[in-house]
Amino acid sequence: MADPQELLGLAEDVARRAGALLRDGLARPRLAVDTKSTGTDMVTEMDRAAEALIVDGLLGIRRDDGMLGEEGTDRAGTSGVRWVVDPLDGTTNYLYRMAGFGVSIAAEVDGVITVGVVYDIVHDELFAATRGGGATRDGAPITVSAQEDLASALVGTGFAYDADRRRRQAEVLVTVLPRIRDIRRLGAAAVDLCSVACGRLDGYYERGLAAWDLAAGGLIATEAGATVSGFTVGPASAAGVVAAAPGIADELRGLVHGAGAADA
Repeated sequence: MADPQELLGLAEDVARRAGALLRDGLARPRLAVDTKSTGTDMVTEMDRAAEALIVDGLLGIRRDDGMLGEEGTDRAGTSGVRWVVDPLDGTTNYLYRMAGFGVSIAAEVDGVITVGVVYDIVHDELFAATRGGGATRDGAPITVSAQEDLASALVGTGFAYDADRRRRQAEVLVTVLPRIRDIRRLGAAAVDLCSVACGRLDGYYERGLAAWDLAAGGLIATEAGATVSGFTVGPASAAGVVAAAPGIADELRGLVHGAGAADA
């Protein structure tokens, strides 16, 4: 049986090393950039370099583990542990030197997300959680906000790369925005989920997240006391995620679902 604390310590060390690599990359005058699903879905040489560092760092210690990474790593393992990795969450922000990018590493044990680490590079903050063990920022416990009034809630969201889906998501905002304090669009799902975990956001919703977007941040938010679900009462998934302070979670979920977020 894998020891969650050992997995956590390894993930924290590797996330910080990948973050240092990415920080060094910001000093380069020019980065090689490609696109993936659309012309707005960008990937840089630094995304790939960070993933290579993470793969080497994790599998160099735990050779029998599986691995799933955003930039193409997909390796079956035999240990019962699989790492789920986003080496650079918030690539567009990184390219534009804007706040809102980081490294996300989660460990599944027998199919259950058990460890999550998100390193917010700009703020030099390391968010971490183990299942049942609570969530921390730089080693100190964190909790979600005490918000109970949806009209006073600051809510985060994200938009798809596809232009037609963005149009539909904007239509959802027409319904959502008048019912809350304001909206924020950071552009890095893992960092958004950690922002809910530490109370910087009262809630967050998005459709279309991949496993590496949700795994670590979702666990951290849950362990910090957030209610994390789909757009209905089911579990969070690519079909939809709502993460919020318990006092507004049901109302926020009902609002975004009623506004058509599941189809946007």
